[in-house]
Amino acid sequence: MKNYLESWGCLAGQIYPLWINPVLQALAIQYYRHKEDCIVDVCPTGSTLGARVRGIDLSNPLSDMDFSQIVMSLGRYGVLHFPQQKLNAIELKAFSERFGGLQTSVTGKFCDPNVPEVGILSNIVENGVPIGLADAGQDWHTDMSYNATIGFANVLYALKIPHRNHRALGSTHFANMHAAYDDLPIAFVQRLADATVTHDFNKFWEEMRQRSDSPRPALTAEQRAKRPPSRHPLFLTHPITGKPVLYANPGYAVRINELSEKESNAILDFLFEHQLQAKYQYVHDWSEGDVLMWDHIGTLHNAVPDYEPEEHRLIKRCQIKADKVFDPSFMTSVNSHLSLKDDKK
Repeated sequence: MKNYLESWGCLAGQIYPLWINPVLQALAIQYYRHKEDCIVDVCPTGSTLGARVRGIDLSNPLSDMDFSQIVMSLGRYGVLHFPQQKLNAIELKAFSERFGGLQTSVTGKFCDPNVPEVGILSNIVENGVPIGLADAGQDWHTDMSYNATIGFANVLYALKIPHRNHRALGSTHFANMHAAYDDLPIAFVQRLADATVTHDFNKFWEEMRQRSDSPRPALTAEQRAKRPPSRHPLFLTHPITGKPVLYANPGYAVRINELSEKESNAILDFLFEHQLQAKYQYVHDWSEGDVLMWDHIGTLHNAVPDYEPEEHRLIKRCQIKADKVFDPSFMTSVNSHLSLKDDKK
């Protein structure tokens, strides 16, 4: 059986013809999941962001090589799409926490009852009670930029996606902050090279809360204390690519600290308009079973609420902190495993 499977080559990551025996296909994938020299297939979208990743079952622990390739691909492409996955909450958490610590909800609501690190994003109401956060991320922002330890990535798993006229609703839009930085005028970058920006969790929360249909209450003093404002460089060096990114987003950035309030507001307005140009944007249209992972350091995102309350959406989410990726030993380990892969070729 081993020789027969190997005769197909490394099947993981291929698109299989329908005539292949599904039992053989499953055996082949399982066999190659345990081969250290079989690397997942990463196919770029051809857009400014995004790649599809095949040949990996995220319900199983990652090999060091697969983990390292995912890390490098996340830095390079910003958004990774793992189609046709099947995960429970424990498996979603296990995959996510390999990349860093996980943030839990500030309110303690809308999370898996047994796995609080797994949040629930949904407009479904059962017995008059919402089962998830219905308006999560519905404007441009970067998760966890308000934390002293910023966010590294999100991992979202789609269980139910609304459709209308055979078209998926609730797409997620992304913007490329490597490219946005690269296109800034040199004199502008030089002038603000050492600038820092204050990010405030309450800014985005209040903007969402002011919408007429928002279920969000005002944050309590205790909740605000759990998410105090923090400062970060306006131009941040990405720990994976080693390149600068524009690190200021409309959701949480409130002030360039080295400037007057008037000048800060003017420059932030300019930056927010600049970074959301169409040429920097990529759109993901969801399918059930999708796992989408994106880089918070190099992208912004916006969840588009173009569906009605009766058009149900259910997604589970893990928010990964950047408490590992900035540690030089983390990237040293990633690069060493990829070097081993190259040595085997």
